[in-house]
Amino acid sequence: MTNSKEMLGKEPVGKLLFKLALPTVVAQLINMLYNIVDRIYIGHMPGDGDLAITGIGVCMPIILIVSAFAALVSSGGAPRASIFMGKKDNDSAEKTLGGCFTTQIIISIILTVVLCIWSGDLLWVFGASENTIGYATDYMSIYAFGTIFVQLTLGMNAFITAQGFTKVSMLSVIIGAVANIILDPIFIYGLGMGVSGAALATIISQCASCVWIVLFLSGKKAQIRLKRKNLFVSPKFVLPCLALGLATFIMQASESVISVCFNSSLQNYGGDIAVGAMTILTSVMQFAMLPLQGIAQGAQPILSYNYGARSPERVKKTFKLLLTSCLVYSVTLWALVMLFPRAFASVFNNKVELLDFTEKAMRIYLGGMFLFGIQIACQMTFVSLGNAPSSVIVAVVRKFVLLLPLIYILPNIVENKTMGVYMAEPIADVIAVTFTTILFIFQFRKALKKIEQPQEVAVE
Repeated sequence: MTNSKEMLGKEPVGKLLFKLALPTVVAQLINMLYNIVDRIYIGHMPGDGDLAITGIGVCMPIILIVSAFAALVSSGGAPRASIFMGKKDNDSAEKTLGGCFTTQIIISIILTVVLCIWSGDLLWVFGASENTIGYATDYMSIYAFGTIFVQLTLGMNAFITAQGFTKVSMLSVIIGAVANIILDPIFIYGLGMGVSGAALATIISQCASCVWIVLFLSGKKAQIRLKRKNLFVSPKFVLPCLALGLATFIMQASESVISVCFNSSLQNYGGDIAVGAMTILTSVMQFAMLPLQGIAQGAQPILSYNYGARSPERVKKTFKLLLTSCLVYSVTLWALVMLFPRAFASVFNNKVELLDFTEKAMRIYLGGMFLFGIQIACQMTFVSLGNAPSSVIVAVVRKFVLLLPLIYILPNIVENKTMGVYMAEPIADVIAVTFTTILFIFQFRKALKKIEQPQEVAVE
């Protein structure tokens, strides 16, 4: 599709970013509903909704791991496919797509086996208590069988966005989200399945999205297509994708590790109510992160394509617009959360005790949210330009060097140990964004100089 190539390389950057980012932001907002609608319905279950939502919160580390493996393949594969397209090498782009597709199927099978055998043991480690383990196991026993649909939906949709078909990728999310929103109350309340019904609704919805995505990538409208001859996993094409996607994988997988650390520490200092509050806080954080990721995903094809096409001015303009857009959103949402924390918390539960606790914790835990715009913009630009080492460094520093130790250090320093656990997040955010900004300034200049030189852009 020549028009798609001309669009990424020639259309005014501002207009192009708006055109590509709007559908991806809408898709992420819908995806946000997809992710939290289970928690909203479950949290308002009569009688024990507060314990049920805590049980779902215990499942979050496992769900994050599944998503992280999808990102390992797609977040590296999609930018590389865009770079190949910018170099007019669609054959390599299609081999990248095919190899990534098969790789995700292999990973899905392994994850399904692991979850079916060990998910119960993992849930105890991840912070379940006698009061919540039943809800957690009910959810995961069904969710495990939908792993392949989650993997392919999250992973392959990135390749649709990478081609500039953001409206199609948005529709992919809408199909699953609408199905989930409709099926949740039917299964949870109508059929009396409770948390098991929420899990079943999720995997059926993901299956619907998966079918749509695979049909589109196999069809004639796609610029790079999913072809049987390219399904062989070629190390030449797949390994660089995994290397580039490693940063996103670390970020998302580390969220699982961090979630375990938060849950275990909070269970120790504050009990089930503190873990339940954390489930709500991470849900509210998605209000910040998913739309930001939508804006960044809209910018990714422009950055990658023009980097491959050796257009430094368009790369610079795209990053400036990306940074400005992300900052405006993150600062605005931060202000709303600081002013009206109870309103956000009440979306998920109406128990007064839990709301009172969450209101105080939210202002602490999300205190650094206004900086998320800088972190996401720089992180996506690293990935879009194929800079795997910097992406990995940024991810490791924020999660493992800063946040993980702070979760255990701060409760021993401050008087309120439970709130000390929540304080680890904003402190880590401030330090990490400072580090990321400094690293980005040097690496971005280096990348621009590379494409200003006559030699070929390296994507290996």
